Amino acid sequence: MKSLVVYSSQSGNTKKLAETINEVLPGEKEIYPVDEAPDPGGYDFVAVGFWLKPGKPDPKSSEYLKKAGKTKLFLFATHGAAVNSDHAKKAMEAAKSLAEGADIIGTFDCQGEVNPVLLEKVKARPDPPEWIGDAETAKGHPDERDLNALKEKVKQAISS
Repeated sequence: MKSLVVYSSQSGNTKKLAETINEVLPGEKEIYPVDEAPDPGGYDFVAVGFWLKPGKPDPKSSEYLKKAGKTKLFLFATHGAAVNSDHAKKAMEAAKSLAEGADIIGTFDCQGEVNPVLLEKVKARPDPPEWIGDAETAKGHPDERDLNALKEKVKQAISS
């Protein structure tokens, strides 16, 4: 199996997930930041990870997802919102819609600690985003439990 892991990360949270996925993948594998990632064609499995910017994948990841074509795709994300929040669910649905034609074989998302400087700026906005109330619970994430859950999801996805 030839696999590709692509990620976009501002604070290191999504990169940590990407490295975890890369660890559990069998066979030939490559990992790249989205800026350096090759075309996803020609891979048996592609995992794309992103952070959220106004409730959808960050702009660079959004552009990359449009290139997915008919690949077997696993999507993963980190965010300040609660895991099962509408905000997180809508963002994953947005990612799926960007990867038109791809065979999405799995998804994973978890909270990621928000940079304290960014958090203060966002809190100071006159109309803060809906996820801001969940940001305190994101401290310390992704943690060992998150990473173990991700490993299991990836193993399930590639074995199906």
